[in-house]
Amino acid sequence: MESLHPRIRLLWIAQAAIVAIAVGAVLAAVDRWLTAVPTVALGAIVAIAIVLGIGYAIRRHQVWRFELQSDALYLERGVVTFVETAVPFVRVQHVDTQFGPIERALGLSSVVVYTAGSRNADVTIPGLRPDRARDLQDTLRELAVESEVEDAV
Repeated sequence: MESLHPRIRLLWIAQAAIVAIAVGAVLAAVDRWLTAVPTVALGAIVAIAIVLGIGYAIRRHQVWRFELQSDALYLERGVVTFVETAVPFVRVQHVDTQFGPIERALGLSSVVVYTAGSRNADVTIPGLRPDRARDLQDTLRELAVESEVEDAV
């Protein structure tokens, strides 16, 4: 099983901090226009949200794994709800590599695997080095084509 690059934790921590700051902004707006919210409570809520976000990001990185098996891409992830996913290569429609602005700044990218089907028709593998993402993308494409040929026979 392969794990994600450790820098993905920084992205997830940044996302948690943004959510915590947004919650703080909403509470500040409530304080200003609706009812008084003690400043200590507001600060404590934002601080707790940031600490929980950091813990969640660390744990999320610890449990996120993926593996190319003989007939499928296998993923394990989840903190509160653990999810195991097997994506058969024969179901793969196409594979993209994504580089968001924060990911680029951290030297990371994501691979998105689009599958045939209507429910959860895509799977994203975040937190990969760009060269690993491109290699994985190429490998998944090749395996999808091979399995398509084998399935047709």
